[in-house]
Amino acid sequence: MTYTYKTKGTCSTQIDLELEGNIVHNVKFTGGCNGNLQAIPKLVEGLTVEQVEEKIGGISCNGRPTSCGDQLAKACREAYEASKQA
Repeated sequence: MTYTYKTKGTCSTQIDLELEGNIVHNVKFTGGCNGNLQAIPKLVEGLTVEQVEEKIGGISCNGRPTSCGDQLAKACREAYEASKQA
């Protein structure tokens, strides 16, 4: 399942990802800090939604209550819940 998530409160504006069951694949960010947004997809490739949430959920950035990693954790959870409804 391919999913698009519009981010809130970050420099990146969108996250596209694929889920195979609860396994995360092919994460792509639109906008944001180039280095971080190349690294994060490589680090989460093949992890479960739960593992992504545990590792990067809740991270803040520059005093903001969220970060690109935190938004990815939210995107993965939202995508997973949507896949269960389909």
